[in-house]
Amino acid sequence: MTQLQAEPSSAATTGATAAPLVVVFNLGSGQARSQAEAVRTTMRQGCASAGRELHLLEVQQPQTLPATAREAVALAHKLGAMVVAAGGDGTINTVAQATLGSGCAFGVLPQGTFNYFSRAHGIPADAEQALQIILAGHTRPVQVGRVGDRIFLVNASLGLYPQLLKEREAWKRQFGRSRVVAFGAGLVTMLRGHRSLRLTVQAEGAERQLRTPTLFVGNNALQLAQLGLADASSAGQGQLAIIALRPVGRIRLLGLLLRGAYGRLGDADELIQVSTAQLTVGIGRQLAALGGRRIKVATDGEVAKMALPLTFKIAPQALNLLCPADFSATDAMGSV
Repeated sequence: MTQLQAEPSSAATTGATAAPLVVVFNLGSGQARSQAEAVRTTMRQGCASAGRELHLLEVQQPQTLPATAREAVALAHKLGAMVVAAGGDGTINTVAQATLGSGCAFGVLPQGTFNYFSRAHGIPADAEQALQIILAGHTRPVQVGRVGDRIFLVNASLGLYPQLLKEREAWKRQFGRSRVVAFGAGLVTMLRGHRSLRLTVQAEGAERQLRTPTLFVGNNALQLAQLGLADASSAGQGQLAIIALRPVGRIRLLGLLLRGAYGRLGDADELIQVSTAQLTVGIGRQLAALGGRRIKVATDGEVAKMALPLTFKIAPQALNLLCPADFSATDAMGSV
Protein backbone atom coordinates (compact mmCIF):
# COMPACT_ATOMS: atom_id res chain seq x y z
CA MET A 1 0.00 0.00 0.00
CA THR A 2 1.32 3.46 -0.87
CA GLN A 3 2.26 5.49 2.19
CA LEU A 4 1.15 9.10 1.84
CA GLN A 5 3.77 11.68 2.75
CA ALA A 6 2.70 15.30 3.08
CA GLU A 7 5.24 17.99 2.37
CA PRO A 8 6.01 20.51 5.13
CA SER A 9 3.44 23.29 4.94
CA SER A 10 4.68 26.79 4.19
CA ALA A 11 1.99 28.03 6.59
CA ALA A 12 4.08 26.58 9.39
CA THR A 13 6.65 29.35 8.86
CA THR A 14 4.20 31.89 10.30
CA GLY A 15 2.32 29.49 12.55
CA ALA A 16 -0.99 27.77 11.77
CA THR A 17 -2.89 30.28 13.93
CA ALA A 18 -1.43 33.30 12.12
CA ALA A 19 -1.03 32.26 8.46
CA PRO A 20 -2.89 34.44 5.93
CA LEU A 21 -5.47 32.92 3.57
CA VAL A 22 -5.26 33.23 -0.21
CA VAL A 23 -8.68 32.26 -1.56
CA VAL A 24 -9.52 31.42 -5.18
CA PHE A 25 -13.27 32.10 -5.40
CA ASN A 26 -14.92 30.74 -8.58
CA LEU A 27 -18.13 32.71 -9.07
CA GLY A 28 -19.28 30.26 -11.75
CA SER A 29 -19.20 27.17 -9.48
CA GLY A 30 -22.43 25.61 -8.29
CA GLN A 31 -24.27 27.97 -5.99
CA ALA A 32 -21.43 30.50 -5.81
CA ARG A 33 -22.80 33.14 -8.21
CA SER A 34 -26.16 33.53 -6.44
CA GLN A 35 -24.58 33.45 -2.98
CA ALA A 36 -21.34 35.25 -3.76
CA GLU A 37 -21.89 38.25 -1.50
CA ALA A 38 -22.89 36.09 1.46
CA VAL A 39 -19.80 33.91 1.03
CA ARG A 40 -17.56 37.00 0.68
CA THR A 41 -18.99 38.44 3.88
CA THR A 42 -18.47 35.15 5.71
CA MET A 43 -14.81 35.02 4.65
CA ARG A 44 -14.09 38.65 5.49
CA GLN A 45 -15.83 38.63 8.86
CA GLY A 46 -14.42 35.24 9.84
CA CYS A 47 -10.84 36.21 9.00
CA ALA A 48 -11.20 39.61 10.69
CA SER A 49 -12.54 37.99 13.86
CA ALA A 50 -9.61 35.57 13.88
CA GLY A 51 -7.08 38.32 13.17
CA ARG A 52 -6.12 36.65 9.89
CA GLU A 53 -5.12 38.33 6.65
CA LEU A 54 -7.37 37.51 3.65
CA HIS A 55 -6.42 37.78 -0.03
CA LEU A 56 -9.46 37.09 -2.23
CA LEU A 57 -8.88 36.25 -5.91
CA GLU A 58 -12.23 36.07 -7.70
CA VAL A 59 -12.71 34.19 -10.98
CA GLN A 60 -15.37 35.50 -13.36
CA GLN A 61 -14.50 33.40 -16.43
CA PRO A 62 -13.75 29.64 -16.20
CA GLN A 63 -10.83 29.86 -18.64
CA THR A 64 -8.92 32.12 -16.23
CA LEU A 65 -9.16 29.68 -13.30
CA PRO A 66 -5.83 27.80 -13.89
CA ALA A 67 -3.86 31.05 -14.14
CA THR A 68 -5.55 32.43 -11.03
CA ALA A 69 -4.77 29.22 -9.15
CA ARG A 70 -1.08 29.53 -10.04
CA GLU A 71 -1.15 33.19 -9.00
CA ALA A 72 -2.66 32.18 -5.66
CA VAL A 73 0.07 29.62 -4.96
CA ALA A 74 2.82 32.11 -5.84
CA LEU A 75 1.27 34.66 -3.49
CA ALA A 76 0.86 32.06 -0.74
CA HIS A 77 4.56 31.19 -1.03
CA LYS A 78 5.49 34.85 -0.70
CA LEU A 79 3.26 35.39 2.35
CA GLY A 80 3.64 32.00 4.06
CA ALA A 81 -0.11 31.59 3.51
CA MET A 82 -2.67 28.83 3.07
CA VAL A 83 -4.28 28.30 -0.36
CA VAL A 84 -8.07 27.92 -0.35
CA ALA A 85 -10.43 26.88 -3.16
CA ALA A 86 -14.03 28.14 -3.01
CA GLY A 87 -16.10 26.27 -5.58
CA GLY A 88 -17.22 22.84 -6.75
CA ASP A 89 -15.16 19.70 -7.33
CA GLY A 90 -13.82 21.01 -10.67
CA THR A 91 -12.61 24.24 -9.08
CA ILE A 92 -11.09 22.36 -6.16
CA ASN A 93 -9.28 20.09 -8.63
CA THR A 94 -7.74 23.02 -10.53
CA VAL A 95 -6.55 24.83 -7.42
CA ALA A 96 -5.29 21.57 -5.90
CA GLN A 97 -3.29 20.87 -9.08
CA ALA A 98 -1.51 24.21 -8.70
CA THR A 99 -0.97 23.63 -4.97
CA LEU A 100 0.27 20.02 -5.09
CA GLY A 101 3.98 19.83 -4.38
CA SER A 102 4.19 23.51 -3.39
CA GLY A 103 4.36 22.85 0.35
CA CYS A 104 1.31 25.07 0.94
CA ALA A 105 -1.58 23.92 3.08
CA PHE A 106 -4.78 23.54 1.03
CA GLY A 107 -8.28 24.41 2.25
CA VAL A 108 -11.75 24.03 0.76
CA LEU A 109 -14.92 26.13 0.92
CA PRO A 110 -17.31 23.82 -0.98
CA GLN A 111 -19.77 25.53 -3.33
CA GLY A 112 -20.71 22.72 -5.74
CA THR A 113 -23.63 20.37 -6.31
CA PHE A 114 -22.19 17.12 -4.97
CA ASN A 115 -19.05 18.22 -3.06
CA TYR A 116 -17.70 14.66 -2.91
CA PHE A 117 -14.16 15.69 -2.07
CA SER A 118 -15.02 17.97 0.83
CA ARG A 119 -17.66 15.62 2.27
CA ALA A 120 -15.24 12.68 2.18
CA HIS A 121 -12.93 14.63 4.49
CA GLY A 122 -15.52 16.01 6.90
CA ILE A 123 -15.66 19.53 5.49
CA PRO A 124 -19.22 20.89 5.73
CA ALA A 125 -21.03 22.72 2.93
CA ASP A 126 -21.76 25.64 5.26
CA ALA A 127 -19.18 28.34 4.42
CA GLU A 128 -18.80 29.60 7.98
CA GLN A 129 -18.22 26.13 9.40
CA ALA A 130 -15.77 25.23 6.61
CA LEU A 131 -13.87 28.48 7.23
CA GLN A 132 -13.47 27.66 10.91
CA ILE A 133 -11.86 24.33 9.97
CA ILE A 134 -9.40 26.16 7.70
CA LEU A 135 -8.58 28.71 10.39
CA ALA A 136 -7.91 25.92 12.91
CA GLY A 137 -4.95 24.89 10.73
CA HIS A 138 -5.01 21.09 11.11
CA THR A 139 -3.68 19.31 8.00
CA ARG A 140 -3.77 15.70 6.86
CA PRO A 141 -2.05 14.12 3.81
CA VAL A 142 -4.65 13.17 1.18
CA GLN A 143 -4.09 10.80 -1.75
CA VAL A 144 -4.17 12.33 -5.23
CA GLY A 145 -4.71 10.45 -8.48
CA ARG A 146 -2.96 11.39 -11.72
CA VAL A 147 -3.55 10.69 -15.41
CA GLY A 148 -1.35 12.39 -18.00
CA ASP A 149 -0.74 15.95 -16.85
CA ARG A 150 -3.96 16.11 -14.82
CA ILE A 151 -4.75 15.13 -11.24
CA PHE A 152 -8.04 13.80 -9.90
CA LEU A 153 -9.30 13.92 -6.34
CA VAL A 154 -12.67 12.24 -6.94
CA ASN A 155 -12.56 10.27 -10.20
CA ALA A 156 -11.28 10.00 -13.76
CA SER A 157 -13.03 8.27 -16.63
CA LEU A 158 -13.32 7.69 -20.36
CA GLY A 159 -16.10 6.56 -22.67
CA LEU A 160 -19.73 7.02 -21.63
CA TYR A 161 -19.09 8.90 -18.39
CA PRO A 162 -17.35 11.93 -19.99
CA GLN A 163 -20.26 12.10 -22.44
CA LEU A 164 -22.68 12.09 -19.49
CA LEU A 165 -20.77 14.98 -17.91
CA LYS A 166 -20.96 16.99 -21.13
CA GLU A 167 -24.71 16.42 -21.27
CA ARG A 168 -25.05 17.34 -17.61
CA GLU A 169 -23.30 20.69 -18.09
CA ALA A 170 -25.66 21.55 -20.96
CA TRP A 171 -28.64 20.74 -18.74
CA LYS A 172 -27.25 22.80 -15.88
CA ARG A 173 -26.91 25.85 -18.11
CA GLN A 174 -30.56 25.49 -19.09
CA PHE A 175 -32.23 24.23 -15.90
CA GLY A 176 -29.82 25.13 -13.09
CA ARG A 177 -27.66 23.01 -10.81
CA SER A 178 -29.30 20.26 -8.79
CA ARG A 179 -29.09 16.51 -8.32
CA VAL A 180 -32.41 16.06 -10.12
CA VAL A 181 -31.02 17.88 -13.18
CA ALA A 182 -27.87 15.72 -13.03
CA PHE A 183 -29.97 12.55 -12.94
CA GLY A 184 -32.11 13.75 -15.87
CA ALA A 185 -29.00 14.44 -17.94
CA GLY A 186 -27.73 10.96 -17.17
CA LEU A 187 -31.04 9.48 -18.26
CA VAL A 188 -30.90 11.25 -21.63
CA THR A 189 -27.30 10.12 -22.20
CA MET A 190 -28.22 6.50 -21.47
CA LEU A 191 -31.17 6.62 -23.88
CA ARG A 192 -28.97 7.93 -26.69
CA GLY A 193 -26.61 5.00 -26.26
CA HIS A 194 -22.86 4.84 -26.70
CA ARG A 195 -20.43 2.68 -28.62
CA SER A 196 -18.22 0.37 -26.60
CA LEU A 197 -14.48 0.97 -26.42
CA ARG A 198 -12.05 -1.85 -27.19
CA LEU A 199 -9.28 -1.41 -24.65
CA THR A 200 -6.06 -3.06 -23.62
CA VAL A 201 -5.52 -2.59 -19.90
CA GLN A 202 -2.50 -3.45 -17.79
CA ALA A 203 -2.38 -3.61 -13.99
CA GLU A 204 -0.23 -5.46 -11.47
CA GLY A 205 1.86 -6.88 -14.34
CA ALA A 206 -1.12 -8.51 -16.05
CA GLU A 207 -2.59 -7.42 -19.40
CA ARG A 208 -6.10 -8.08 -20.66
CA GLN A 209 -8.46 -7.09 -23.46
CA LEU A 210 -11.59 -5.27 -22.41
CA ARG A 211 -14.70 -4.15 -24.26
CA THR A 212 -16.67 -1.57 -22.31
CA PRO A 213 -18.80 1.54 -22.85
CA THR A 214 -17.04 3.28 -19.96
CA LEU A 215 -14.01 2.95 -17.70
CA PHE A 216 -14.20 4.68 -14.32
CA VAL A 217 -11.27 5.21 -11.94
CA GLY A 218 -12.35 6.18 -8.44
CA ASN A 219 -10.27 8.00 -5.83
CA ASN A 220 -13.10 8.95 -3.46
CA ALA A 221 -14.47 6.37 -1.05
CA LEU A 222 -17.62 8.37 -0.30
CA GLN A 223 -18.76 8.56 -3.94
CA LEU A 224 -18.12 4.85 -4.44
CA ALA A 225 -19.91 3.93 -1.22
CA GLN A 226 -22.95 5.98 -2.23
CA LEU A 227 -23.11 3.98 -5.45
CA GLY A 228 -22.94 0.78 -3.39
CA LEU A 229 -19.62 -0.41 -4.83
CA ALA A 230 -17.80 -3.15 -2.94
CA ASP A 231 -14.26 -1.72 -3.29
CA ALA A 232 -15.21 1.71 -1.96
CA SER A 233 -13.00 1.54 1.13
CA SER A 234 -9.81 0.94 -0.91
CA ALA A 235 -10.06 4.27 -2.75
CA GLY A 236 -7.79 6.85 -1.18
CA GLN A 237 -5.94 4.23 0.88
CA GLY A 238 -3.03 3.49 -1.45
CA GLN A 239 -5.33 2.14 -4.19
CA LEU A 240 -7.54 3.34 -7.02
CA ALA A 241 -10.90 1.65 -7.61
CA ILE A 242 -11.27 0.58 -11.25
CA ILE A 243 -14.81 -0.02 -12.52
CA ALA A 244 -15.67 -1.12 -16.04
CA LEU A 245 -19.08 -1.87 -17.46
CA ARG A 246 -19.67 -4.90 -19.65
CA PRO A 247 -21.42 -4.11 -22.97
CA VAL A 248 -25.18 -3.89 -22.38
CA GLY A 249 -28.25 -2.50 -24.13
CA ARG A 250 -30.01 0.74 -23.30
CA ILE A 251 -32.59 -0.85 -21.02
CA ARG A 252 -29.87 -2.46 -18.92
CA LEU A 253 -28.01 0.86 -18.84
CA LEU A 254 -31.11 2.56 -17.45
CA GLY A 255 -31.41 -0.17 -14.87
CA LEU A 256 -27.81 0.40 -13.80
CA LEU A 257 -28.42 4.14 -13.55
CA LEU A 258 -31.31 3.47 -11.17
CA ARG A 259 -29.22 1.01 -9.16
CA GLY A 260 -26.55 3.68 -8.75
CA ALA A 261 -29.15 6.25 -7.67
CA TYR A 262 -30.32 3.87 -4.92
CA GLY A 263 -26.81 2.81 -3.87
CA ARG A 264 -27.11 -0.75 -5.19
CA LEU A 265 -24.68 -0.72 -8.11
CA GLY A 266 -22.21 -3.06 -6.44
CA ASP A 267 -24.34 -6.18 -6.81
CA ALA A 268 -24.78 -5.73 -10.59
CA ASP A 269 -23.36 -8.59 -12.67
CA GLU A 270 -22.53 -6.15 -15.48
CA LEU A 271 -19.67 -4.55 -13.53
CA ILE A 272 -15.99 -5.45 -13.44
CA GLN A 273 -14.26 -4.12 -10.30
CA VAL A 274 -10.61 -4.21 -9.30
CA SER A 275 -8.32 -2.17 -7.04
CA THR A 276 -4.80 -1.19 -8.07
CA ALA A 277 -2.22 1.54 -7.56
CA GLN A 278 -1.64 1.94 -11.33
CA LEU A 279 -3.53 1.16 -14.52
CA THR A 280 -2.31 1.64 -18.10
CA VAL A 281 -4.92 1.87 -20.85
CA GLY A 282 -4.63 1.74 -24.63
CA ILE A 283 -7.13 1.46 -27.50
CA GLY A 284 -6.96 -1.75 -29.51
CA ARG A 285 -4.79 -4.79 -28.87
CA GLN A 286 -1.44 -3.17 -28.15
CA LEU A 287 -0.77 -0.51 -25.55
CA ALA A 288 1.81 1.37 -27.61
CA ALA A 289 0.50 0.71 -31.12
CA LEU A 290 -1.65 3.82 -31.25
CA GLY A 291 0.48 6.07 -29.09
CA GLY A 292 -0.33 9.72 -29.69
CA ARG A 293 -3.99 9.12 -30.53
CA ARG A 294 -6.19 11.29 -28.33
CA ILE A 295 -9.31 10.41 -26.37
CA LYS A 296 -11.69 12.34 -24.12
CA VAL A 297 -10.92 11.89 -20.41
CA ALA A 298 -12.88 13.40 -17.54
CA THR A 299 -11.10 14.36 -14.31
CA ASP A 300 -13.35 15.54 -11.47
CA GLY A 301 -16.00 16.63 -13.96
CA GLU A 302 -13.70 18.49 -16.35
CA VAL A 303 -13.30 16.91 -19.81
CA ALA A 304 -10.15 17.18 -21.96
CA LYS A 305 -8.50 15.19 -24.74
CA MET A 306 -5.41 13.21 -23.74
CA ALA A 307 -2.88 11.17 -25.71
CA LEU A 308 -2.85 7.38 -25.51
CA PRO A 309 -1.72 5.25 -23.86
CA LEU A 310 -3.06 6.56 -20.53
CA THR A 311 -1.62 5.72 -17.13
CA PHE A 312 -3.83 6.21 -14.09
CA LYS A 313 -1.76 6.20 -10.91
CA ILE A 314 -1.33 7.63 -7.44
CA ALA A 315 0.68 10.85 -7.41
CA PRO A 316 3.92 10.57 -5.41
CA GLN A 317 3.04 13.65 -3.37
CA ALA A 318 0.03 14.02 -1.10
CA LEU A 319 -2.13 17.10 -0.71
CA ASN A 320 -1.78 18.92 2.65
CA LEU A 321 -5.53 19.24 3.26
CA LEU A 322 -6.92 21.46 6.01
CA CYS A 323 -9.59 19.30 7.64
CA PRO A 324 -11.17 18.51 11.04
CA ALA A 325 -8.65 17.13 13.52
CA ASP A 326 -11.02 14.43 14.78
CA PHE A 327 -12.43 13.24 11.44
CA SER A 328 -11.64 9.88 9.81
CA ALA A 329 -12.60 8.26 6.50
CA THR A 330 -14.88 5.84 8.35
CA ASP A 331 -16.96 8.80 9.56
CA ALA A 332 -17.72 9.74 5.95
CA MET A 333 -18.51 6.13 5.01
CA GLY A 334 -20.85 5.86 7.96
CA SER A 335 -22.86 8.85 6.75
CA VAL A 336 -23.83 7.12 3.47
